[in-house]
Amino acid sequence: MRNTAVEILDTHQVMAVSTLRPDGWPQTTIVGYVNEGLTVYFLVFRSSQKLANIRRDMRISVAVGGEPSALDQLTAVYAAAHAVEIKDAAERDRAWTLLQERHGNLAAFDLPEQTDAAMIRATLQHVSVLDYRKGPGHIEDLSIGEDGTPRYDAREEPWGSSALKPGMIRQS
Repeated sequence: MRNTAVEILDTHQVMAVSTLRPDGWPQTTIVGYVNEGLTVYFLVFRSSQKLANIRRDMRISVAVGGEPSALDQLTAVYAAAHAVEIKDAAERDRAWTLLQERHGNLAAFDLPEQTDAAMIRATLQHVSVLDYRKGPGHIEDLSIGEDGTPRYDAREEPWGSSALKPGMIRQS
C-alpha cells in the first residue's frame, strides 16, 4: 500500500494543501510539489496565509489525484501531515533541485531568497489511498506511528458494492 501511495505521489505535480485559518476554518490551496517517498516538499511565499497558518498549526491535510479516463482507473492519495519550514540551506537547495526536476517550468528560475519564500517539508502520517483499479470504493489506510511503525487497513466504501450493476465483474 505504501508503494501505491508513493506511485501516485510520483506521477502527479500538484496537490491541494489544507491548513487551519486563525478562525478555525480550513483553507485549501493548490501547490506544486515533489516527493521523496511519503515526504513532500513545496515552496510558499512568506506573505502567504498558508505559511502563517502552518506557523500557527503545523498540521495540514493534502490531496493528490487526477481525473482518469475511466472510473476504474481512479487513484488518489489523501493524507494528514506535519509541515515544517526547512531552515537548513543544504536541504533547502536539495528540495529546490528536486522541484526543478519535477517541474520543468522552474528550470529558468533560481531558488527565491529565504527572506521571500519558505521551503516546506511535510511528512505524511495518516495516509488514505483511493484505488478503484482494485474495485469501486476500494480504500487502503496507512498510519505511521511515532516510532515509525506502519499500520495498514483496507476497506471498501459500501456504495462500491451496492452500486455495481448486476453482471459486472468485481476486480480483486
